[in-house]
Amino acid sequence: MSPVIDRHALSAHVLVTLARAASKGRTLTVDDVSQELEVRRADVRSVISQLHAEGHVDALRLRPTLSGLALARVFAKSKVKAVRAEEPAVKQAPRAA
Repeated sequence: MSPVIDRHALSAHVLVTLARAASKGRTLTVDDVSQELEVRRADVRSVISQLHAEGHVDALRLRPTLSGLALARVFAKSKVKAVRAEEPAVKQAPRAA
């Protein structure tokens, strides 16, 4: 089965990744973030758009805002869930003979 992307966990990981880069004076691209987190670019773009709408990321500059930096600091100090989770097994009904 293919793993399912947890968007909340991915949001936390994206914020932490962008904040770490910003603290080093680096600006990342969507490709950089997707490669570092080993997720699809489309998923990263979608999460960045969501974080931008919520005011946590400046999507044009791909940098966290003040609220994004605060959240990233909290997430960096805590254990954040893995981005991928296995799909729950679907039980199949037994076949009739």
